[in-house]
Amino acid sequence: MDSSTELTLPAPAKLNLFLHIVGRRNDGYHELETLFQFLSISDELHFTLTNDGTISLTSGLTEVTTDDNLVYRAALLLLPHRQDTSLGVQITLDKKIPMGGGLGGGSSDAATTLLALNKLWQLKLTPQQLADIGLQLGADVPVFLFGRAALAQGIGENLYPAQPKESWYLVINPGVHVSTADIFQHPDLPRDSSRIKRQARHWLMYRNDCQQLVSTLYPPVAKALQWLLEYAPTRMTGTGACVFGCFENQAAAQKALAELPAEFSGFVAQGLNTSPAWQALHTG
Repeated sequence: MDSSTELTLPAPAKLNLFLHIVGRRNDGYHELETLFQFLSISDELHFTLTNDGTISLTSGLTEVTTDDNLVYRAALLLLPHRQDTSLGVQITLDKKIPMGGGLGGGSSDAATTLLALNKLWQLKLTPQQLADIGLQLGADVPVFLFGRAALAQGIGENLYPAQPKESWYLVINPGVHVSTADIFQHPDLPRDSSRIKRQARHWLMYRNDCQQLVSTLYPPVAKALQWLLEYAPTRMTGTGACVFGCFENQAAAQKALAELPAEFSGFVAQGLNTSPAWQALHTG
């Protein structure tokens, strides 16, 4: 099969270097300000064109049904945009990003699917059209389509390019699942942070407004943060449960990882200001 009918792309993880909640809209959605940076760890998706008009997905995930998988849902949203309705796709997802930890793996998988099928099915959708479709799948999807580290405002749809330092991070998974919906509905969640009036300065000057609440509700998150703080400046990403420490170099991060308590899992990755998926699509 020639290269025009097959495509393999990464779907990188992300960190929220900070996350402020600046208000709540009448429709219940929260207004956010957050700094996104990609990580050098990625899921991998392989796409093969078919001529039967259908979408099939192989993921190996037992905890997520195909109908609920954001990859499958993303592909479904593009079906009405096909000129040739005989075009289908077979998708294989190789999952490497820990699930449910605030690293954006599902959103990234969805964004990579939108980018890949826009090319394979020759849909010629604009970046804005793709972003509008992506926002239907989740507030984190547009930044993966945008492809650059960004300060996000609104519910995640207003993106402004940013250039945080491409540091090395030790990311720890405390081993608990945090419900994003439960956190955003919780009465103790702060919702009145001041808006950033100018370009965000260094992320350490800001905070994650969800971190204290999640640490209270999920003691393993608090324990992971406390342990990691002995080694490096530390934050929780998104609504958790993963936390990260920022290191000057890979060796220092690896040294801390080697001392990680057995109750936690973790990995070392570099922060990236350009998405590997976006890079592969535009340079491949």
